[in-house]
Amino acid sequence: MPLFIRNPEVDTLVDKVMAATGSKDKTETVRKALLLQLEAVNAKESLASRVAKVQQKAALTGLRPDGRDDKDLMDEQWGV
Repeated sequence: MPLFIRNPEVDTLVDKVMAATGSKDKTETVRKALLLQLEAVNAKESLASRVAKVQQKAALTGLRPDGRDDKDLMDEQWGV
């Protein structure tokens, strides 16, 4: 199915990318931009993985969960 983009702002952005990259073809410019964006999204580390790394570093320093619920303390600190 063809893609028709009739947004002047998008057209201007494509023109800017074309000028910056030396591309002569809008379709190819959009294709490359979408591929780069998809690569960036796929390369992004998940939140769960990032949290696991922080937890591992904390464990290496001796910090371990103690099972306490700190909600009351946090509420008190924030004046809730």
